[in-house]
Amino acid sequence: MRAGVRALLLVLAAGVCVSHAQNNNSNDNKQPAAQQQQPRSIWDDPIRFNTKAKDACTMVVSGAGDYTRLRVSCKGPSQGQSQGRSYYCDFQGKPNLCRAYNTNPRHYFTQLMWDMRKQNHACQGPKVFRPQMCKKYPEEAHMTFLASWPKTTTPKPAKPAVERKPITSQSKPAATKASPAQPKPQPAKPQPAKPQPGKGPVKKPTVKPGKTTTKPTEQPDAKASRLAQEYCWKSFKGICTYFISWFQN
Repeated sequence: MRAGVRALLLVLAAGVCVSHAQNNNSNDNKQPAAQQQQPRSIWDDPIRFNTKAKDACTMVVSGAGDYTRLRVSCKGPSQGQSQGRSYYCDFQGKPNLCRAYNTNPRHYFTQLMWDMRKQNHACQGPKVFRPQMCKKYPEEAHMTFLASWPKTTTPKPAKPAVERKPITSQSKPAATKASPAQPKPQPAKPQPAKPQPGKGPVKKPTVKPGKTTTKPTEQPDAKASRLAQEYCWKSFKGICTYFISWFQN
């Protein structure tokens, strides 16, 4: 009797263990693909640094075929009750083309980290990082920007709009001090036209003579008196005047 009870308990315990294992496997399969594909660092100790804005960042290097992947994950400091910002970015390249990298690969990414920590945002730096030890090699041998989360775009600075104010009588500028009067230019005197070669002499304009005024004619009596005064004695002036005027008439 007791042996049968023990056998039944063992069967029930085995069934519980099998169902628990199946539930664990189903939960693992339901995990997001992004979490399952997180890269594993080729080093046990990842490279850690802080940005200029005090963001705590971690560099994880992994392999992806012929390429070398770099993921930089950062978290900003919390501000009061609100948590700090979180972001990450991926880089890809073939640093193994550089001889110095093959000698000391960790130092390659350490030099890359020195450039990243100078930025306020680790994922908003240059698109291609060229560490000093492999600077002379082509772009393929360096880490090139691949993707980031959340996507950050740097907005272009908007041009300030120029406001045009309507011109009113009140908005006219104040009158400035009167500048000293400048002398008016005098008109140039006309110069006589020079005769052109091949043409005849220039005719001068003819001046029309003005009208002459005729003197009033002398009266006959006055003329006779004048002649008598010139040619006769004083005592015979009256007689001479009479005869001269008689001859004139």
